[in-house]
Amino acid sequence: CSAIDACETSNGGCSAKADCRRTTPGNRVCVCNAGYTGDGIVCIEINPCLENNGGCDRNAECTQTGPNQAVCNCLKGYSGDGKRCSYISLCSQNNGGCSEFAICNDTELTERTCTCKNNYIGDGFKCRGNIFQELLRDSNTSRFYFHLEALSIRDIAGPGPFTLFVPRTDVLNNDPRVKDWTAKGVMAQVLRYHMVGCANLLYNDLKMITNITSLHGDPIHISYSQNSLVLNNKAEIILSDAVGTNGVIHVINQILVP
Repeated sequence: CSAIDACETSNGGCSAKADCRRTTPGNRVCVCNAGYTGDGIVCIEINPCLENNGGCDRNAECTQTGPNQAVCNCLKGYSGDGKRCSYISLCSQNNGGCSEFAICNDTELTERTCTCKNNYIGDGFKCRGNIFQELLRDSNTSRFYFHLEALSIRDIAGPGPFTLFVPRTDVLNNDPRVKDWTAKGVMAQVLRYHMVGCANLLYNDLKMITNITSLHGDPIHISYSQNSLVLNNKAEIILSDAVGTNGVIHVINQILVP
């Protein structure tokens, strides 16, 4: 007589995911394979993600990859190996894309707000200070700023409001009269002729008026035709409405002479 091997056929009636083990002749036990659970007759794949998020961080996603196997991936807005995930502050890099003159505040995942600092105005992505400061920040108007500084003219650093007509930098650099005016001591008068006090006049406002008085005291004539604003029948406004906290800057293509 020979002993009956209970595991010889059909894996002894055990699950295909189980190991059939002979015990005594004609008997056997079924043991589920690694990664499976059950009584051996029925073996179910273990999903580690169902318990304690598979050992992943609470800010990570657990994804089953096989029997009792899983990977952990940090959720959007977090970084790490999945076992440990840290919140990524949008504001921690490049001020969150806000202006350098703005405060970046993380509000929620992948969200942040940009708010201009005190004494600045704007949408948070672009913030402007007073028009005296803004002159220096734009290459089109920086030369005008240096002329004001050289002559210690600080009128437009006050509370305002002011409207400023600024000859573009290349115009100031290339006009030979600037050197003569400086030598004769009249450059300050010329510069003040480009400033208007007690008024914050945007482009559309200027279209509605014909004369304004400069800080120098002389009037500036304004005309509007063929979609262009022209001052004293010569200088055209080519860039407009750079609004600061105490006024507005318009760039013109010629120097105004009182």
